[in-house]
Amino acid sequence: MSENLFRRAQFQLAAHELRQLPADRGAEIAFAGRSNAGKSSALNTLCDQTGLARTSKTPGRTQQLVVFTLDADRRLIDLPGYGYAKVPEALRDHWRKVIDQYLSDRQSLRGVVLIMDSRHPLKDFDRMMLTFCRDIGLPCHVLMTKVDKLSRGEAARTLQQTRKEMGLLCPDATAQLFSSLHKIGVDEARATLAQWLNAEPAEPDAS
Repeated sequence: MSENLFRRAQFQLAAHELRQLPADRGAEIAFAGRSNAGKSSALNTLCDQTGLARTSKTPGRTQQLVVFTLDADRRLIDLPGYGYAKVPEALRDHWRKVIDQYLSDRQSLRGVVLIMDSRHPLKDFDRMMLTFCRDIGLPCHVLMTKVDKLSRGEAARTLQQTRKEMGLLCPDATAQLFSSLHKIGVDEARATLAQWLNAEPAEPDAS
């Protein structure tokens, strides 16, 4: 069922401002990551589509919040890639504020999929995102991409070490190995996302 759901993903719109997003109801999942970590490839693989999210050898092509609909009430949101150097500082500042506000205020957001290159995990942006998710109580699941570039032993050690460090930054976050090229970890990732999308929203903290 979950696999069929993601195969139905369709591009809806690209938003420069939060007010341009669809109505804040239903359920959605955001994808975040450094601009060369393989975010677009991961999205395409999860949705079993080759051209859904734009992939490019030039990092940072995603410079808006890109909305993909799964059905009338569920969506995937591709956040701007972090770390693209050729974008003016003013635009980077704009996106920093927009993303912070989106993650903090969006009621339909069920969780963040954080994309990390398994060869270079836990860069500054990754640590910042994990801490941010912890502070606002937002679920976070890490896809450690490009694991086909590592030996099996290296991949296992990297996953173990990354999970250990993540536990200090965001104890509730989860992590897995992933490869768009060899389709490693696809079913595991889809299962996590499907669970989020089908979950009821958390009750607001009474305190």
